[in-house]
Amino acid sequence: AYFGLLRCGNPVAGETVVVSGAAGATGSVVAQIAKHVLGCTVVGIAGGEAKCRFLVEDLGLDAAIDYKAEKDLNQALRRVCPKGVDIYFDNVGGDQLNACLRRMRLNGRVVMCGAISGYDQLGGSSDQPGIPSNVAASIVSSRLMLRGFIVMDFASEFPAALTDLGSWLHQGKIKNAETVVEGLPKAAQAFRGLFEGSNKGKLTVKIAEPSPRSKL
Repeated sequence: AYFGLLRCGNPVAGETVVVSGAAGATGSVVAQIAKHVLGCTVVGIAGGEAKCRFLVEDLGLDAAIDYKAEKDLNQALRRVCPKGVDIYFDNVGGDQLNACLRRMRLNGRVVMCGAISGYDQLGGSSDQPGIPSNVAASIVSSRLMLRGFIVMDFASEFPAALTDLGSWLHQGKIKNAETVVEGLPKAAQAFRGLFEGSNKGKLTVKIAEPSPRSKL
């Protein structure tokens, strides 16, 4: 979240940032940094009314789009981002990526962090549909930058990132959004929920209460 937004997206105060998977572990942190640390206008995309309320009411985003309820993501983005999108932080891929690419402003930046909508197609046929040709044309005409990254690319900056994140958490600029599932027997259920989108923030399985004698 930290490196993808700050080092790849290079946001500037006042810009419009759209985040897919915004109620998840990565997306919720990206959205909060963009909104409360950098002063951007932030729109989150999530699945379900409860998650969208969470984004606006709990995390303080400017708007949220329920992709499960919207029949046309292009129209939804046009409604909440009438001037277009400067930065799109993509955790999902697929239709959401294609819709956001159509709404990008000139010299916009797209940070490619994940593509969970297509994970079940990995290893499939090579002719799976990708970015439509008309969307690809808009990438060129709008001079967009699409950048993928791996967090270990920034390993040397981990200490500074931890310092910043800890400071923002202490100051109340970001919240630790977390869904905790109690007990190891529920681990499989929790894992399924991760791909079904049932969690808000980081999904954690709590195995047991820490022992007072534990030295770890």
